[in-house]
Amino acid sequence: MELGHVVVLAGGMSFEREVSLRSGRRVTAALRALDIPVVLYDTDASLLDRLTNDPPDVVFPVLHGATGEDGSVRGVLELLGLPYVGARPDACRIAWDKPAAKTVVRRAGLCTPDSIALPKEVFHDLGAGAVLDRVIGVLGLPLFVKPTRGGSALGTSVVRRAQDLPAAMVGCFAYGDAALIERHVEGTEVAVSVIELADGPHALPAVEIVAPDSRYDYTARYDAGDTEFVTPARLSPAAAARATEAAVTAHRALGLRDLSRTDLIVDADGEVHFLEVNVAPGMTETSLLPRAVKAAGLDLGTVCHDLLLRRFP
Repeated sequence: MELGHVVVLAGGMSFEREVSLRSGRRVTAALRALDIPVVLYDTDASLLDRLTNDPPDVVFPVLHGATGEDGSVRGVLELLGLPYVGARPDACRIAWDKPAAKTVVRRAGLCTPDSIALPKEVFHDLGAGAVLDRVIGVLGLPLFVKPTRGGSALGTSVVRRAQDLPAAMVGCFAYGDAALIERHVEGTEVAVSVIELADGPHALPAVEIVAPDSRYDYTARYDAGDTEFVTPARLSPAAAARATEAAVTAHRALGLRDLSRTDLIVDADGEVHFLEVNVAPGMTETSLLPRAVKAAGLDLGTVCHDLLLRRFP
């Protein structure tokens, strides 16, 4: 079975545009190294004409942020009748909404930090001070604040002092209209990527993230050298097995397909806590899924090719 025309989608107009373009270029280069005919398209006003006038065999979306991960562009691909790699729109919508995803995986038996989601309007209308005092009274400190939708750690922060919570909320609202405030779990931060093979989803080796000052923010994610990555993660065999099981469980419970990446914290007792899942994992030179692919002894281009073949009619 040969692929004659593959399109990689990247870019778009989200806050994560530049990261998406870097991911797209990496996937394109990895496929071209295998002599697969592939072109990289930006997600702009010319896209529909391009896809209609020269329909590809399969599309590989590498879009990060809104429209790329909320299922919107994938819905358009389905309207065009084009097969594509990755989760379908309905699954994307649930995974993209972090509070909704936490609810689904908790029902599936995973542990996830207690939290509350606060839209900007509620935060404002009910009185910021009173609401935040109550949040701290119930959830305690430290807390982790992040947009309910979004990625690349944009708008996120750890809050260890009550007086720092208002500023964290303001920073969060710069990237979204609602904030997820959850109890911050201290421990080892790991990412477990899942790829689907002929016999179902398989977890790749966990990647441990050791960020400067324990702050895995946008800069630490995408500036080479700022963060140490250890693969496989330095976990006990039992904790590593639980992390693997958690990632596969999240992938299945959320109805994802082909690939995903689940972010977890493993606490001092070896308990695994689900944080969030990504339906379009980064593919840059510092991204976690390519590191896990390499640690598993696999080639990124071959993995991408195999995923494309899964969707090839």
